[in-house]
Amino acid sequence: MSALLALSRTIDRINELIGRYVAWLIFLAVIVSAGNAVVRKTFNMSSNSWLELQWYLFGGAFMLAAAYTLQQNEHIRIDIVYGAFSRRVQHWIDLFGHVVFLMPFVILMIFYFIPYVRLSYNSGEVSSSAGGLILWPAKLVLLIGFVLLAMQGISEIIKKIAVIRGDIPDPAPPMSREEIAEQEVALAEARND
Repeated sequence: MSALLALSRTIDRINELIGRYVAWLIFLAVIVSAGNAVVRKTFNMSSNSWLELQWYLFGGAFMLAAAYTLQQNEHIRIDIVYGAFSRRVQHWIDLFGHVVFLMPFVILMIFYFIPYVRLSYNSGEVSSSAGGLILWPAKLVLLIGFVLLAMQGISEIIKKIAVIRGDIPDPAPPMSREEIAEQEVALAEARND
């Protein structure tokens, strides 16, 4: 199990590093969008390539940060029923969801995206919009995003099994609302220092 936990830590570090830097793509998308709007209004000029570039940047941020979001346990979930169970049952539910839903989905997406990206690259596929960008980089980002998500899925499965077996402590133990509030205040104070 120690080798698997080392693999999990490596995957977590990779996705954390990528997730932290990918946030800058949102900033770049905002700059491109604002610049495009200013040029369009000021000089009455526009280009589809700038519009597509902001889509690429936003899509890249979304896809490349999906694994980091999973690692941080920040994906949206409906906690109406989940929250009523003990933490041990919640770990079993998470493990079941990762094995039965997440992994088959990402494996299927990777399986279909590899030839999709290859065909786009080999054909030099370009956007159908006038002045549009080449498409294979955007499709490659989708493929990379699903590969990162698959890697993080493996990491999460390893960690869930280790927690259930008692090999590692719960990385996200349940906290009361007061404890959550205290933690958020401490984080805000740390940011201000």
